[in-house]
Amino acid sequence: MRKINEIFHSLQGEGRHAGCPSVFVRFSGCNKRCKFCDTDHESGTSMTDEEIVRAVNLYKGDWIVLTGGEPALWIDSDFVRLLKRATGKRVAIETNGSLPVPSEIDWVTVSPKSGFEGAGEYELKVSHADELKVVDLGQPLEGYFELPCVGSDTLMYLQPCHVDDEEESIANRLRTVGRVMSDPRWTLSLQIHRFLDIP
Repeated sequence: MRKINEIFHSLQGEGRHAGCPSVFVRFSGCNKRCKFCDTDHESGTSMTDEEIVRAVNLYKGDWIVLTGGEPALWIDSDFVRLLKRATGKRVAIETNGSLPVPSEIDWVTVSPKSGFEGAGEYELKVSHADELKVVDLGQPLEGYFELPCVGSDTLMYLQPCHVDDEEESIANRLRTVGRVMSDPRWTLSLQIHRFLDIP
């Protein structure tokens, strides 16, 4: 049994696959408590692997995105192989990188939270990231290029932190745009689902 917060169909809003129709499997629970997290970690439903597969197969799209919370708390190689075999879809994960992820995953997005309020300091356990997605809180950025999961082919995304206060949110976006413009090793990532008002 795996604790699922929700399974839904939407467009990927962030990173390399922004705009791609995807099925999101959001797991409940996380080993971090970042101040800006938008997941209700207390809610969730225990589901069997077969129930998860049936729910995923209700929707079209090439990608399943395992997210959370921290999905690496809940998954293993057998589960990922089952998802791929039973749905014909590719599997991506969005992880804070504090736990290893199965090698069968097709796309790994690491969003490191080390040093953030509620997350504390931790060592990354993911050996490879297809993309690094950094939430911009004004922190120093150079160290992200030296992380062990970052290679020459890792895509580097900097994303403004969303907050409910509109003035603060605008200021966050402008700061991130300025940082990307001054260092073209970064690419801007926006949460386009927020602008479109979709899940």
